[in-house]
Amino acid sequence: MENTSQSTSLKLVAYVELNYLRYLYFAIVFMLYATIIIINAIIIGIVCTDKSLHEPMYIFLINLLINDVVGGTSLCPSILVYLLSNSSEISREYCLVQIFWLYVYGGCEFVMLAVIGYDRHLSICYPLYYNSIMHSRRVSNLIVFSWIFPLSLVSISVTLASQVQLCGNTIENIYCDNYCLNKIACSDMTHIITFDTLLIFLISVPQIFLLLYSYAKILQICLRASRESQKRALSTCMPHLVTLLNYFIGVIFQIIQSRFNLTQVPTVIHSIFSVYFLIIPPLLNPVVYGLKMQQIKLRIIKILMDK
Repeated sequence: MENTSQSTSLKLVAYVELNYLRYLYFAIVFMLYATIIIINAIIIGIVCTDKSLHEPMYIFLINLLINDVVGGTSLCPSILVYLLSNSSEISREYCLVQIFWLYVYGGCEFVMLAVIGYDRHLSICYPLYYNSIMHSRRVSNLIVFSWIFPLSLVSISVTLASQVQLCGNTIENIYCDNYCLNKIACSDMTHIITFDTLLIFLISVPQIFLLLYSYAKILQICLRASRESQKRALSTCMPHLVTLLNYFIGVIFQIIQSRFNLTQVPTVIHSIFSVYFLIIPPLLNPVVYGLKMQQIKLRIIKILMDK
């Protein structure tokens, strides 16, 4: 196999097969990306400008939506450029940049969802002590942790990936991810695979336990509460549960498209699996929270009526 470890470019071969309908795909991705920016900006703007919404729940929501915008922006513009370009080449440096932001987005999203679940647990199980427990310093610390913890781990992973020697230059996707890069590597990957396994463990397992613990406590309280209290708790938790479900669907699609042989699957289906994680959560999250959280919904209605 030809050693291309010194090569400065890789090929995203999926764009070659998407070329025959590239203008249609460009229009679809562009409209979805523009919608992501607009609806997230609306919710972020409402929460930031309305002082009555400056509560921990809404502050955590703002960080989730900012991360959604970062995730969509990290790859959607480059996808649009490649759809209009005759070239499917990508520099190795930019490939690593894509990997970095893809995993920062995914890692931050899950940590933030775990923090929001913990916040819902406190508000439902300890309503009288909620404000004293979730004080401004704790909120700030949780937000900083949600960003810095995944970012630090992913930085180490991408630094290790940058040292890998490559014996190929073909990426069978519309963007780079670590697994695709590992498939064309010819150097020893043991230390990188070990660290990536540790990264997945640290970002997923503690958060899963926190979510399970939070919802076990919420369920325990709801079973002893009145029907009206149960409805209020369900209404409070529903946006978070929908967001969690959507996140896990995106992760499953991401695993399918990167780790399984999809040579028999049409490239457009493969590409849909690839972009689901980048487009659907950022598209759905502000809609779910905007419709389900009464204060935000009332604020949106008031803005529309004033106009």
